[in-house]
Parts: sequence; C-alpha cells; structure tokens
Amino acid sequence: MVVTTSAATESNYDRKNEIKAIDESKIGIKGLVDAGLAKIPRVFVHEHLKLEVKSGPANTNIEIPVIDLEGWLNSTRRGEIIEKIRHACEKWGFFQLINHEIPITVLGEMIAGIRRFHEDTKAKEGLYSRDNKKKVTFNTKIDMTQALTAYWRDTLTCVMAPHPPALEELPTACRDIMLEYTNSVMSLGTDLFELISEALGLNPNHLKDIGCADGLYVMGHYYPACPEPELTMGTGIHTDSGFLTVLLQDYMGGLQVLHDDQWIDVTPIPGALIINLGDLLQASLSLGATSMTLTCIEPENSSRMYGPIKELLSKDNPPLFREVNVVDYFHFKHKKGVEGTQALAHFKL
Repeated sequence: MVVTTSAATESNYDRKNEIKAIDESKIGIKGLVDAGLAKIPRVFVHEHLKLEVKSGPANTNIEIPVIDLEGWLNSTRRGEIIEKIRHACEKWGFFQLINHEIPITVLGEMIAGIRRFHEDTKAKEGLYSRDNKKKVTFNTKIDMTQALTAYWRDTLTCVMAPHPPALEELPTACRDIMLEYTNSVMSLGTDLFELISEALGLNPNHLKDIGCADGLYVMGHYYPACPEPELTMGTGIHTDSGFLTVLLQDYMGGLQVLHDDQWIDVTPIPGALIINLGDLLQASLSLGATSMTLTCIEPENSSRMYGPIKELLSKDNPPLFREVNVVDYFHFKHKKGVEGTQALAHFKL
C-alpha cells in the first residue's frame, strides 16, 4: 500500500519516489482505493487546471451527429450515409454510430470483461509494466519524464493488430471477448474507411490501401471511485493520435467534445459506438475538428510517411500539414505531453 498525502504545501515532496511507490505496488489506483486510500497522491492533484476555451452560455440543443449504418450496402442508403459521414467529419470530426452490426451483447460483455480484469488484483500485478515494447500491459496514467499531473485512471493496453499477442498474454478475465470484440471492430473500421474514402470522392479502397486500417490498439480504461474527486480528473483535453477511434462508452458517460468553442456532452446511446477522426487522418484530410476520446485504431510503429492526400490537393486546397512518419509523431507527442495540446499543430506548414 502507498502511504502518501495530497497536501500541496509540503516542501519535501518527492514526485519521483511517489511514482516509484505507486508503480511498485503494481495494483493501480483501484488497488490503492481498495486498500483504504483516504487522500489522493499528490501526483494526481490538478492544481492549475485551465480550460482554454471561450466562455459563453451552453447551447443544450447541440448534439453530435448520430449516423445509422443500417443498409449501408444498399446503393440509395449508401449515398445518404456517405453524405452524413462527410458532414460529420468536416464539421465535427466526431459522430455516434448505430446499427453497426456488432451485437449489443458483445458490447456489454466487452465492458464487463474490462471491469473483471480491473477488479482482479492478481491479474493486474502480473501485467503491470511501462515497457511500450510489450503488447499487453496494465498501468496507471502517469507521465514519467515530465512534472505533469497524472490522470485518475488505470488502463489495460493491448496491441491487437497487425501482429496480435499470443493468446496466453491476454488476461483470462477478458480474453475471449477481447478477441471477438476486436475482430468485429477491425471489420467495422475497414467499412468506415471505405465510406470515408468515398465521402472524399476517392476510390473506396484508398484509405485502406495506404495502411489506415492495418493496426488496432485497444485501451480499456477504469476510473475508480475517488476520495477527493474535486482535486483530480480522469482525462484531460486532447486529440487522438491515430487514424480513427472507435469508443465504447458505458452508460455513465462523461465524454465531452469541443465544438465551436463549447464543450458538448456525448450522451450515451445504448448499443452505439462513438467514432472520432484522429490526428494522422486529419493530417491526410486537412480537417480541423478537435475532440477528446479514449480508444484507438492506430498503425503499427513504422517509417511510413503520412501527409495530405495528393488527390485532394489543389490551388484552392493547399496542404495544411507536412508529411510525418508514425515514429516521429509519437515521439514528439510523448515528449511534449497531451494536456490541452494538439501534437499535430507542430507539423503544420
């Protein structure tokens, strides 16, 4: 058990040793809470949190787009769906997807499986690691290289494609459902890239052919009850790193999207998935939406260069970003941190 205090006035505070103690416990925040933690460790205290957005009355009538995928293979419906996706990507970079053919029972079991894992102390201890070369890890979100405030959440991370981990590497608490769910999401992602390609006026296979659908990186977050919830946050303002995010949100919600300088609540819809365009796809499409989300479809680390799609460029539509490879992009993003920033801006022309 980690014995610590959230008092911000201590002159002898040692951040490095506090993080070390948390890591050595190997049980995550949930384990600390279960052990009787009464005050949150100081590394989680957000003392100077500022939301850099314009103030103004919230418009409760604004909701992110909801797109019904039923009948998308039908030529008439396909055209309607493509137009809705085009509008959602251009104006929001974010939409909820219903009738996507992944059974609601699969979605429910995926959430339950992730919860089972996070409530299994022995399973977590065996996977606790910050080694990003491992395909399956569990840890607490703390930036080890910078004095940034940590987020109050534990995360199971699994790199599922293009080279999945061995079956025995996946925790038994969610192994079977992880395989079923990720297979379904890979299929859905391929379909979405096809529809987005057509929305751009490109060949349906364009985004797939340049590798956008090759990788799958899954993050299963768990936000434990907090003894001092007013002092911390589960996540911060950020954009996603990959091409496309498919987010499975539970009924409790809590997700918000920044739209026209207002934070809009993303109300959970039973059976829906939330889709978000990530930075690498934005770099290709030259779109400008900002969003906040959790679970990513991403490429495997490689030297492949990504940049504005040449077929979309013209005198009136010049490139907004320079080409960047995945390794350089992630290196810059992790070096700078993500709180309140968009790493993609660094690569703007």
